[in-house]
Amino acid sequence: MTLWANRMGAAPADALMVFTASLAFDKRLATSDVRGSVAHVHGLLRAGILTAGEADLLVEALDQVGDELASDSFSYLATDEDIHTAIERRVTELAPECGTKLHTGRSRNDQVATALRLFTRAELARVIGHVLQLQRTLERRATGAGDAYMPGYTHLQRAQPVLLAHHLLAHGWALARDTDRMFATWRRLDVSPLGAGALAGSSLGIDPDLVADELGFASRFENSLDAVSDRDFVAETLFDIALLAIHLSRIGEEIVVFSSEEFGFIHLDDAWATGSSMLPQKKNPDVAELARGKAGRLVGHLAGFLATLKGLPLSYNRDLQEDKEPLFDALDQVVLTLVGLDGVLGTATFDLDRMQTAASGPGLAAVDLAEWLVATGVPFRDAHGLVGSLVRESVERGVPLGELVEAHPGFGEAALELLDPAVALQRRTTPGGTGPDAVAVQLERFRHRLASDAARLAERKA
Repeated sequence: MTLWANRMGAAPADALMVFTASLAFDKRLATSDVRGSVAHVHGLLRAGILTAGEADLLVEALDQVGDELASDSFSYLATDEDIHTAIERRVTELAPECGTKLHTGRSRNDQVATALRLFTRAELARVIGHVLQLQRTLERRATGAGDAYMPGYTHLQRAQPVLLAHHLLAHGWALARDTDRMFATWRRLDVSPLGAGALAGSSLGIDPDLVADELGFASRFENSLDAVSDRDFVAETLFDIALLAIHLSRIGEEIVVFSSEEFGFIHLDDAWATGSSMLPQKKNPDVAELARGKAGRLVGHLAGFLATLKGLPLSYNRDLQEDKEPLFDALDQVVLTLVGLDGVLGTATFDLDRMQTAASGPGLAAVDLAEWLVATGVPFRDAHGLVGSLVRESVERGVPLGELVEAHPGFGEAALELLDPAVALQRRTTPGGTGPDAVAVQLERFRHRLASDAARLAERKA
């Protein structure tokens, strides 16, 4: 029997129950729902609605339900609409004399919102933990890269030599912004909606502040209408994950490109690559390709859920049942992607000779020639035009750029060393740049950031 059966003059149609049921996917909220229900029982006890004996029986029943759920021995019935009604039904079976009091002063509206916030808070901690692990791998590989260098690209055209460590850390800093966003989302979702009821609160004297404190929320809701209808935290989490996935997709794209024979910068470990069903020679970067593909899937979850929210009036509407499947899938897929890319990057071999050869073309030092002229007083636009004309002449005539530089009165032999990528790297002295000294400082700052974020995560989880 449903919780609302007595209102209706007929049993619900089978098709209606199939269409509206959410048990198949909201089982994941079970632990959070049990935890919220225990806090609610304590709130009812403090309000004098339950006796101490009744509260003990209900908590004991909820603990048993939690054990059954954890051991997969919990028996679901066809009439269980969702995990919340399934748990309440089982509690009533275990404690029939007071189980029907469990839902006093509570609606499924604030109950579901509370469980989903508890769940999302824990899941954000899980995702952040995996991001930090991938960042640690990037830091380790950057440290191990030493003074190795590679071409830096714009428009996927070779632009300037950069330290491999600098390139790896660029991904690390993008991921640091992702953790920042998730911590900020965590802060905004850390609000308890329990006590808001269906939409207007309760007349039973329940104290939402005490319940919020027991559940570890930073605060309780300010407006009951907003509390049961707010799914900003789901939308924000989906956005955070979508942008994280885009950053992971960029890493995946580079692995695909750099591991191709045309580049040959990276060689994938056999354990993190796949073969071909037809072509015996193939070694495919499937993890990296799936990282790209899943990013589109996760962007779709965000767009779809925002479309669901856009036309809803206050307060709760059943449309909000559509928040869970995209959220659950996004969380699972981004964790799979993080683990996969961590495995690929942690075991891949860099072909440093090939990288450095690709970064040794004299054209990659063109801007150093221009800046050398600037240091002598030549306006940058003039210097840029002069170097550009030398590069064009080198290409069109097939003459090495070094010969043209040495013969030009504005340069001469003294400027030839600028064409050495090692010299070009040493000249990059600005903070945050790719010069060895700057990268050494950057590495220390990145390690400090990792330690700080790890401490933030531990503090939030506590």
